[in-house]
Amino acid sequence: QVQLVESGGGLVQPGGSLRLSCAASGSISSINTMGWYRQAPGKERELVASLSTGRTTTYAGSVKGRFTISRDNAKNTVYLQMNSLEPEDTAVYYCSLRMAPDTYWGQGTQVTVSS
Repeated sequence: QVQLVESGGGLVQPGGSLRLSCAASGSISSINTMGWYRQAPGKERELVASLSTGRTTTYAGSVKGRFTISRDNAKNTVYLQMNSLEPEDTAVYYCSLRMAPDTYWGQGTQVTVSS
């Protein structure tokens, strides 16, 4: 059984920063991809960023240059540093862990960008 526990969401003003963390536990393969997705009200869930154990990184175009994903493989933990936050970044952020063919999800953490 795999569990993902997220932390770090909250309310921030436009232009501010937040750092999300996600710790995975259970039977974790040494080859995997961890990432962050988000879902805003009335919209579909979308990929924000992902990072594989092989260091392949993917970012959504809307967050490039503002968000940075990193991971600590020894701790099975992934981080998302979010800078220059915009109201359009408001969403529930979900951590994901992909070990083909399965994908596991965290419970989600709310990020609200508002003045």
